[in-house]
Amino acid sequence: MSTQKDSLRLQQQQKLHQSLSPLQVQFVRALEMTGPEMEEEVRRELDENPALEEAPEHQNEELPAQDEFKESAEELQMADYRSEDDIPSYRLGISNRSADDPYYEPEAVDGGNSLMEHIISQLAQMHLSADDMVIARLIAGNIDDNGYMTRSLQSITDDAAIQWGIDTTYERVKEIWRMIRRCDPSGVGAVDLRDCLLLQLDMKPAGKSRDVAREMLTHYFDLFSRMRFRELRRAIKAGSETFDEALALIRTMNPKPGTVVTGNTFADDDRTAHITPDFIVENEGGNLTLVMPSHIPHLQVEQTFVNAEVELRPRTRRDEEAAAFVRSKRAEAENFIRVVSMRRETLLRVMTAIMKLQRDFFLTDDELQLRPMILRDVSAATGLDISVVSRATSGKYVATGKGIYPLKFFFNERPKDDSDTSSLEITDALTRLISSEDKNAPMSDEALTAALRKQGYDIARRTVAKYRERAGIPVARLRHFS
Repeated sequence: MSTQKDSLRLQQQQKLHQSLSPLQVQFVRALEMTGPEMEEEVRRELDENPALEEAPEHQNEELPAQDEFKESAEELQMADYRSEDDIPSYRLGISNRSADDPYYEPEAVDGGNSLMEHIISQLAQMHLSADDMVIARLIAGNIDDNGYMTRSLQSITDDAAIQWGIDTTYERVKEIWRMIRRCDPSGVGAVDLRDCLLLQLDMKPAGKSRDVAREMLTHYFDLFSRMRFRELRRAIKAGSETFDEALALIRTMNPKPGTVVTGNTFADDDRTAHITPDFIVENEGGNLTLVMPSHIPHLQVEQTFVNAEVELRPRTRRDEEAAAFVRSKRAEAENFIRVVSMRRETLLRVMTAIMKLQRDFFLTDDELQLRPMILRDVSAATGLDISVVSRATSGKYVATGKGIYPLKFFFNERPKDDSDTSSLEITDALTRLISSEDKNAPMSDEALTAALRKQGYDIARRTVAKYRERAGIPVARLRHFS
């Protein structure tokens, strides 16, 4: 009997639960998308939702009264040009731009000689079909300046089918990728450092030292990368001389093979061969102008769905189902239109804040003019949550008079809370020190710290090590062999 009473006992418990509405989830997802991804999402939604349609470009256009001034800010800027030929294509909304236009798409990143063209020139001698050459260009275009792949082969396969209409398979794309991996310089097309070193190892003459080097990289890469040679010697069954020869062989390899072509020793891993800028910042006599080029059309709810519920007076169950379908699709269309508008407004707010915080950079295009800035600074300037700012800046790019930069390029912390020196300025000073050091006696992190302090940068040794690693510069003992 007591057991039954216990089972019927009531208990009170407090729980804190937070959930996102479907609209918020859709907005967060849209905010993370790049420009081309969002354009594709809009096209998909237009195809799938009959209640959504493109709005006419000049909907309800009326001539203003003679004494009435109704020109928009965009129209005023257009009026500054002498003729239509002088108007940049991004203001006209033209998608097919010429290579003479400084803002044509896709925009080539300035980075010395083109690694992509160097690869394609070699593939041109292999007598590939026209479709295979397009696939080869897609793959080569997704190899960064260091020689590493930036996207998966499955994504490239999807691009070939969706954007170029090429009926291909993942296996064929992989086969062309393997051709690229046999191109000069050896190591290009790798997915990570171990893969890069193994590719270069394949080009070395066969021998016992190469076999031992392959064993190191294949099975004991973690020990090798952390320079734990004693443990490595115990793990590998090889003579002392052969072991040393294998290490020396690996040290002759280039961890950034793409720089042989680009000439950029400290190339940024995140720079791709072709990108589409989400923003354009123009400097006109000290006045900064922000433009957000986009091929996303204006959207509206299709007119029959606006009036359908009034016309559909449910009399039967089928009428009720039809009315519910109309309400559902109309609500989806209205929410999607709102999400697209919220995304654009949020991106503009974030980019406007970045432009104000980094005004000196946008006026001069001098990277040393960048001031310390973190996500919290942009959050405070916009009133947006830090997570929203993070999503809004992820994968987005801005074009200036000098080049194209990822938005995350503008974020750099202070080495010390009471310092106005940016991490980029210190990294630049660190890079210059290392480039001018004696290659036979590279400077240790302690020596670099002392040299930087002489230049007025009062930072700790561990901070120097962090910036050195972030710049892709190896430790002194590895620079001795580079």
